[in-house]
Amino acid sequence: MSNLEIGIASFPILMGLIFLRVPIGLAMFLVALGGLFAITDGWTVALARLKHETYSTFSNYSLSIVPMFLLMGHFATLGGMSTALFKAAEAWLGHRKGGVAMASVGACAGFGAICGSSLATAATMSQVALPELRRYGYSGGFSTATLAAGGTLGILIPPSVVLVIYAILTDQNIAKLFLAAFVPGILAAIGYMITINIYARLHPEAAGARDPVPMRERVRALIDVWPVLAVFSLVVGGIYLGWFTPTAGAAVGAAGTGLIALCKGGMGWKALEGAFHATARNTAMIFFIILGAAFYNGFLALSQAPQALSEWVIGLGLSPWSVLICILLLYLVFGCLMDSLSMILLTIPIFFPIISQLDFNFVSLAALQADAAREVLASGIPDGMTAEMLGSIETAIASGQELSRDMMRALDINITQGRANRIEAEEVAIWFGILVLIVVEVGLITPPVGMNLFVINAMDPRTRMSETYRAVLYFVGSDVVRVAVLVAFPGITLFLLRWLH
Repeated sequence: MSNLEIGIASFPILMGLIFLRVPIGLAMFLVALGGLFAITDGWTVALARLKHETYSTFSNYSLSIVPMFLLMGHFATLGGMSTALFKAAEAWLGHRKGGVAMASVGACAGFGAICGSSLATAATMSQVALPELRRYGYSGGFSTATLAAGGTLGILIPPSVVLVIYAILTDQNIAKLFLAAFVPGILAAIGYMITINIYARLHPEAAGARDPVPMRERVRALIDVWPVLAVFSLVVGGIYLGWFTPTAGAAVGAAGTGLIALCKGGMGWKALEGAFHATARNTAMIFFIILGAAFYNGFLALSQAPQALSEWVIGLGLSPWSVLICILLLYLVFGCLMDSLSMILLTIPIFFPIISQLDFNFVSLAALQADAAREVLASGIPDGMTAEMLGSIETAIASGQELSRDMMRALDINITQGRANRIEAEEVAIWFGILVLIVVEVGLITPPVGMNLFVINAMDPRTRMSETYRAVLYFVGSDVVRVAVLVAFPGITLFLLRWLH
């Protein structure tokens, strides 16, 4: 077999090991080890690469964000922030049609802003919200479906552990990815609330009612969530204002939530020890998956499989949008079979090179030049510019033509095609990352094998899985609409990025 054939054959072998319930990090490691042995006819290169990959992977400073965000989530739970978020959302929304379920989604979004983990968000909020949903007469299927969907907001609302891993894999700016995820995350929460209202009107027996809360109690409940707002503003605001790097911001967030938990009396020695142990276990699991993925991706690069696949896809002559939709559909299917982090680590090194070579026409050289020219002319006509040159520049801008070298020299700007290509590449990478994150999470709540559904349903054994399946389809429909909108209008994802940069 050729190196390329070995690389291609490794993927079905890997899928087979995963279906046999081999941990995905170990499965990727074993397949890569065997593949390197087959390609190089010996263990020397495989063992040498293992040493190199281990060092190069874990010497990445940005990975220290992962345990910090995980620890921040544990401290937030100890500080009672999840309960405060739900009580505040319930006070303002609970009396509406499906209001307690809407409050659950709102609380999931708020907790996701200080947690960064989808499963942790879903599990934590389920402990708080499920009893309340039962108390006010919400059906089991509607309740579990709501919390499973709300849990997906944990990794979309920044900060997000998975976005950090994506940024490392694709060499993108973590802060810019967080910024791009903000608007889609808010849209997701709003979409879920609209879905809840529609479901409650179509199935009034599935959603109970509760009396409105007096305004004084609403305000008091809102005041109780100030720690969440403080931590989120400090971490995310500090990153964008340049006070500290994303890595330092994660450490500041963990320290802040820990201090709040201590002040609120939820941080005893036993609780602190438990938070550290849980963070260590989860970090070790994530890091082992990262190591397995790095080893496997190094083997794939040596086999030339990703490059060959990229050339083959481009050679088909399909439009960039067709290729993107096919990739998103594959993610939707694979998302049903494994967790989001594993899927990102496994597929991004294969799909990202394909997307990187497609032209989505996000950035126009003429438009960049026009923006720069308008900025210069807004402050006054440069010295030495003739009326004839000014007229030529204004004509070129009005007609959407690229500026000549003489025009750019007269304006003292230097907007080249290379710069336009760099901006295009960055925007496509960020937009694609947000889309992938969304469809992978949709896969986690898609019947029949959505992983989030099993996790949430296990917390409410009285509810049959079939009931959860029927209710969650409404949320899947909301997600499909949202993905379609973000694909059709990339500017929604890139709005804050372009506005602030």
